[in-house]
Amino acid sequence: MTKEERKVILASSLGTVFEWYDFYLFGSLAAIIGANFFNPLGADGQPMFNEATRNIFALLAFAAGFLVRPFGALVFGRLGDMVGRKYTFLVTIVIMGASTFAVGLLPTSATIGISAAVILIVLRCLQGLALGGEYGGAATYVAEHAPNGRRGFYTSFIQITATAGLFLSLLVILGTRIALGEAAFASWGWRIPFLLSVLLLGISVWIRLQMQESPAFQKMKSEGTGSKAPLSEAFGQWRNAKIALFALLGLVMGQAVVWYTGQFYALFFLGTVLKVDILTTNLLIAWSLLLGSGFFVFFGWLSDKIGRKPIILGGCLLAALTYFPLFKLLSHEANPALTAAHTNIAVVLDADKAGCSFQFNPTGTARFTQPCDTAKAALARASVNYTVNDTPGNPAVNVRIADQPPVAATGNPQFAAQLASTLAAVNYPTASNPSVVKMSGPFDIFREQPAVLIGILTILVIYVTMVYGPIAAALVEMFPTRIRYTSMSLPYHIGNGWFGGLMPATAFAMIAQTGDVYYGLWYPIVIALATVVIGVFFVPETKDRDLFNDSTTAQR
Repeated sequence: MTKEERKVILASSLGTVFEWYDFYLFGSLAAIIGANFFNPLGADGQPMFNEATRNIFALLAFAAGFLVRPFGALVFGRLGDMVGRKYTFLVTIVIMGASTFAVGLLPTSATIGISAAVILIVLRCLQGLALGGEYGGAATYVAEHAPNGRRGFYTSFIQITATAGLFLSLLVILGTRIALGEAAFASWGWRIPFLLSVLLLGISVWIRLQMQESPAFQKMKSEGTGSKAPLSEAFGQWRNAKIALFALLGLVMGQAVVWYTGQFYALFFLGTVLKVDILTTNLLIAWSLLLGSGFFVFFGWLSDKIGRKPIILGGCLLAALTYFPLFKLLSHEANPALTAAHTNIAVVLDADKAGCSFQFNPTGTARFTQPCDTAKAALARASVNYTVNDTPGNPAVNVRIADQPPVAATGNPQFAAQLASTLAAVNYPTASNPSVVKMSGPFDIFREQPAVLIGILTILVIYVTMVYGPIAAALVEMFPTRIRYTSMSLPYHIGNGWFGGLMPATAFAMIAQTGDVYYGLWYPIVIALATVVIGVFFVPETKDRDLFNDSTTAQR
């Protein structure tokens, strides 16, 4: 690797780390964001919304950043194919950094009322648009600098950036909290991580200004073969649009759900389903990421040798075949008492299934208030495995737990308390159960229980690295230079922003619907298997394509 090539990778990867840092700050501080920007005062001088409502609004604003990512891919993809890769992702990082810095300066709702929330949502959408243009630009820029036979290795460094950005945001937040104390941090110190982004912005812009345009783009411009309408050429012509569709369904869709399962759903499952405390959960995930992240580069390098498809589709297939045993082993090791309760304590929900909803709630705003829905949600939150006894025409909803008297959900304001006491009476374990794994510090990994859990989680991370390490190279190689930035960005952000991003909400709805804490795993399994089938038959192998010769990267 030459000095110039190392600078290209550093400039692209470092800038992307900073963009993810900016993007994740909002989610990490959602509760404080809600209290400061979604808390206008009414005519009586009292807050108009309670804490739960404020948090919902904050999470909705966070979700807005994900929803607009594909639109950012279209806007900046078109710009990148017409103006150039370098200048486009200079624009994206300036927008991201400026928007994040502006959040740190924005007056709260106590000062300017509901305008604070409106401006915040606008800034959040700008962040999402910028991120939608950043990844495609960074991946395309690095790939077009990489020599033939090394693109998988070179672009694999970009794949680590999302994890690095998350770690950086958490590190800055934690350091600021410790330095200022909780009271000062909640009052004004939360602004510091946002304001620090201006330093990261300055570093990123300075580094990127030193770089030259990619050789493939320069060659295309000098030959006058650039596209005058990248969007219509990429998606308005079926011969190109079908490649983007196959890239989404035959590569990115499966990559997205495997990534979210290994890094985010595992976190959700440990904390929400298995009742592991937040410190232990974060330490377990952090160690698994530390041990597994090097495989991003390994599988990127390996894809240069044996191809992109075998590794990406192999990772999807391995994940689909092993998720159930791995997550059941995770349960057995993290909370043995809960695993035993699932096997030995019978729980039955008597309800007319016609009165039960499928509780899909990705934005957190839907309300499921029917007795059946209330009972299912309570049982799912308590990590109870149960079966549903259909009682057509009967409005009564009851929960039967072992040999205890039934707990009525219909017309019972004390349902939640009675359900909790009945579960306790049969020794259904809670978060305070002593068998639940607990870590007090990072070096508790040398105890058997944490060590086994970290091993399982590291396997899940390795699956992530298999599907994610080679994906940038695969997407770049599927499209000709004239529409590459536009074409690769949209399937990537639809796959990761929507298919992957919807996983936690979908999994919870599936668990509540069926009464099986593992049933949510069918979501990534089915999508990963569908990707394997579509990828095998419709996605070409691309590792030997020459990006300087569009005849080899054009439509096939």
